[in-house]
Amino acid sequence: SNSSKKLVSQIFNASKVVMDSNSNRSSKKSEITFSIIDIFHTLAKRIKIILIVPIILCSLSIIYVQFFASHVYTSTSKIMSSANKSSSKLSQAAGLAAQFGLNISSGQSEANWSYSEILKSRFLAKKVLKRKFSTNKFGQNKTLLQILTFGNDEPEFNLDTLEILGAEALIKKIKVSEDIKTSVFTITTSFSEPKLAQEINSAIIAELDLHQQDYNKSKTSKTKQFIEERIFDVESELKIAEEALRDFTTRNRRIDNSALLLLEQQRLTREVNVLIGVFTSLKQQLENAKIEEVKESNYVVIIDPPEIPLKREKPNKKLIVVLFGILGLGTGAIVAFITDFYESVNKRDKNKLSKVYYTLVNNLKDLRSGKIF
Repeated sequence: SNSSKKLVSQIFNASKVVMDSNSNRSSKKSEITFSIIDIFHTLAKRIKIILIVPIILCSLSIIYVQFFASHVYTSTSKIMSSANKSSSKLSQAAGLAAQFGLNISSGQSEANWSYSEILKSRFLAKKVLKRKFSTNKFGQNKTLLQILTFGNDEPEFNLDTLEILGAEALIKKIKVSEDIKTSVFTITTSFSEPKLAQEINSAIIAELDLHQQDYNKSKTSKTKQFIEERIFDVESELKIAEEALRDFTTRNRRIDNSALLLLEQQRLTREVNVLIGVFTSLKQQLENAKIEEVKESNYVVIIDPPEIPLKREKPNKKLIVVLFGILGLGTGAIVAFITDFYESVNKRDKNKLSKVYYTLVNNLKDLRSGKIF
């Protein structure tokens, strides 16, 4: 019947569609499998290129690292600021000055030092540049300014310019980090020779200590100057008060029966006693300030002194060789696929590729010479 024929026709068409889809899937799967096999076949066929390229690059990297690359050695030290025990004495003088309406810093009472900024400052760098060091490359007793700028050649710039260039070069070789919890500063210096790195690290710490000493001495001198001026003023006021008390006592021999005279005598006596106390305190503070001015103490506490590094930090020979090896494998694989592709195309396509190559080269030459259009 017609209905049965239609049913058979529909079943046939459905089965045909299923068969076509299965055949497409199988063809696509075979194409994927075939492409993967082609890749492995190309790699196997060009295994010499894939191995030779990384070997050449690794050999070149070893030669460069061993003979041409600049070696960098890093010396590390740890320091912190010391709180001078005698700072409390000068702070008393500053407190006394505050009673008279003057804000005078006691110098060493300021314990918070921005070492990170000082160590990376041009001022400190120029101080270190004046120090002399001995190196294998530049010889004995050469200033760091000479080592970092013109070396054994004749300088091309004047001294001011050389100091600016040398300070910038030195600052780049210094790294400072601070542990906020412990207030410990870590200083690292990187140079081409291990002993030079250690000596410069020590020189930086020494100049930092001298800088802090000079600052504190300057503050102490200002405090001493203020105390001396106050002693002169208080001594004059004390003489006037003593003379007033003496004159009052001379004029008034009998004051036992006068309440007003007794009060006036007490007032004059009290004023003399207060000035005597201030004068005595100022004299004590002046002696303390003089002691602090001439006393030399270490304001920088060295926790870990800089040591001569045993190994260079840069360049990392193993890492560079491994990276060049990986780069060589990738480059070798790319060269293998390009070579295989070039050999698989016909002569006509090779001519087209040659034209593409020469056209690209000519356009790049025009672009290099300034011809855009």
